Amino acid sequence: MKLLKSWTSWLILANIIIFLLFQIISVILGEEKLLNLLALQPISIISGQKLWTLLTSIFIHANLFHLFVNMFSLYFVGKKLFNYGLFKSGGLEDIIGRKRFLSFYILAGLFASIFFSFLSGFLGYGYLGENIFGNPHILGVGASGAIFGFLGLLAVLMPNKRVYLIAGPLIALVLEAVLSNFIPISLQSILSLVISIYIFFCIFAIFVPNLSRWIIPINLSFWTLPFVAIIPLIVIDLIPGIDLPIGNMAHLGGLILGLVYGLYLKKRYPNKTQILSQMFSK
Repeated sequence: MKLLKSWTSWLILANIIIFLLFQIISVILGEEKLLNLLALQPISIISGQKLWTLLTSIFIHANLFHLFVNMFSLYFVGKKLFNYGLFKSGGLEDIIGRKRFLSFYILAGLFASIFFSFLSGFLGYGYLGENIFGNPHILGVGASGAIFGFLGLLAVLMPNKRVYLIAGPLIALVLEAVLSNFIPISLQSILSLVISIYIFFCIFAIFVPNLSRWIIPINLSFWTLPFVAIIPLIVIDLIPGIDLPIGNMAHLGGLILGLVYGLYLKKRYPNKTQILSQMFSK
């Protein structure tokens, strides 16, 4: 039970339980009906409808892989980010405290939802608008906006901390989106299967050092990580025929709030944040 003293663990558990409940209830009500009830849709938000989805969408995930990626990222950032001196093994939750960690997770998720809804709802029209800001009629789900809030916060608090971006799955998704435009529909299911197998292989390879090269790890400083994870995907989405299933604007919204909150903490606790930055300068 020691593990569940952490809000990181409770959040992961909540997301898993909600995912399982969603799968069960969708069998009864239908997945489309349930998504329309709980997922975020920008056109609905700016019309003042289904405002509860600003919150519920944070805890809904499209599939098992989507859930795993977000929960793995949350666990890493929250509890396994460092192994250093007095901290032993810990993460952002140990640095900013349990209550602040939980409240910021919710606030970052909400802000990401609002940010995405307004940009998509008002600007997501035409080719450029849809590809940059997102179609206002699409449904958005996932905790990644909140997680990018944490990344923005860490980019300010420990900008020089070295971490790895696991690029393999992202490259695979981009490759699938590109190749889908050039191969027959009959072969697209095979392509999707191959990409899925590779992605699940990447999940396994994360825990096996000898296989790590196959997941294409890129060593980055924390201050560059969020931008590298957003900007290239926005550019790729502008290529005709490519439609990535990634909420770039929600990620950007969470990132912005994280950067702002990080700057606030630096101003309020200058000595503590300076020591923290120096401790994790490598």
